[in-house]
Amino acid sequence: MPQSKSKKQTFQLLRGMKDILPDEERYWVFMRDRVRDFARRYGFRSIETPILEQSNLYLRSSGLSSDIVTKEMYVFSDPGNERVALRPEFTPGIARAYIEHGMLNQSQPVKVYSFGPIFRHDRPQAGRFRQHTQFNFEVIGDQSPILDAQLITMGYQFYAQLNLPVQVDINSIGCSACRPRYLKKLTTFLTENKKVLGPDDQERLKKNPLRVLDTKDANVEELLMQAPQTVDHLCDECKDHFVLVLEYLDEMDVKYNLNGRIVRGLDYYTKTTWEIIESGKTGSQDSLGGGGRYDELLHQLGARAKTPAVGFACGVERAITKLRANDIAVPNMPKPDVYIAQLGKEAKKKALKLFQQLNAEGYYIAEAFSKDGLKAQLEQADKLGVKYALIIGQQEIVDNTVLIRDMENGNQETVDWSKIVTEVAKHLEKGVNSKRLERPLPLQAK
Repeated sequence: MPQSKSKKQTFQLLRGMKDILPDEERYWVFMRDRVRDFARRYGFRSIETPILEQSNLYLRSSGLSSDIVTKEMYVFSDPGNERVALRPEFTPGIARAYIEHGMLNQSQPVKVYSFGPIFRHDRPQAGRFRQHTQFNFEVIGDQSPILDAQLITMGYQFYAQLNLPVQVDINSIGCSACRPRYLKKLTTFLTENKKVLGPDDQERLKKNPLRVLDTKDANVEELLMQAPQTVDHLCDECKDHFVLVLEYLDEMDVKYNLNGRIVRGLDYYTKTTWEIIESGKTGSQDSLGGGGRYDELLHQLGARAKTPAVGFACGVERAITKLRANDIAVPNMPKPDVYIAQLGKEAKKKALKLFQQLNAEGYYIAEAFSKDGLKAQLEQADKLGVKYALIIGQQEIVDNTVLIRDMENGNQETVDWSKIVTEVAKHLEKGVNSKRLERPLPLQAK
């Protein structure tokens, strides 16, 4: 009896994950470059923290009742039986690094930025995935309201300069001195209207009533229009801080709306909270990013003294989705400067050597060394839009030369091998779009 063939196993993406394919590269390069440029112009330096941290770092900072902790964190025991978590947000890890590495001793405030993946096991949404990418700006060590305004302006200008019109929804949720009075009034209001609350919001009411303001339930959203507002219950210090933030935003022509429901859903926020939203839109699907002040977090995580801080983060996938939806052009990846074509075993060896020489000089080079037919290679060079092809065949091996072919008009000239790098430079200087790769400075001999 013939044995049935076992079915071949196929693999697919995990739900909520995404492949970034070569055709999308230009959007990612563009976003990384824009973030880096913004960071430099505003005086921020890069910081990279591990994707994996002790899970308690997020439990203590984000809050035991936050959605991140209760529903979204990837938490597990590692082989050493330590409880660890995949990074669900940047701020706690950066705060930990600031404390652990004694950055308090540096000139304050410390201004840092990050760009990288975060992980949340939430229900995948448009432009949001279980592994998604954020860029993040933090200012640690100063409580001035001008820093809140400057960060809000950065986010606002970042999208404005991408031709994505945005608005800022802003609020103040007070501090540990004045927030309890507000929470008492909010709890009373929500308890009196408890029948309107769904199961999730009723659970939030028990654990942290402030989180009800972040509801996605349409009926509860309507009810909250009548709820007490945080800004009406601020202490003098928080009120003065918020007024100055708004005055600075007015000075910088940032469009903003006062929105009493912007609480950001994390326990560590104090005073200013905000979201950046596509103009004319509402709802979480149209939020491009957000942030807030967190003056008490670092002290809670072990800093010797109270260390004020403020920061914001934006989603990269969602920004790219908006760029594509609005047909906003981003630069294409640079075309290769030259194409090296070869014919024959010995020619391949010489072609490899020529590739290394030109690569060391910083040129973009295209090739297909695995191919044998010259016609197929030149067709590929033509598709890539390369201006010059460098051809090495049997005759060139004998004569120790290289053939330079102008791909636009078909003209060819023979160049001695010893002069090829110089001749390539001369030919490319005549072109309009030739651009050499940035190369690091050579190491200095000790």
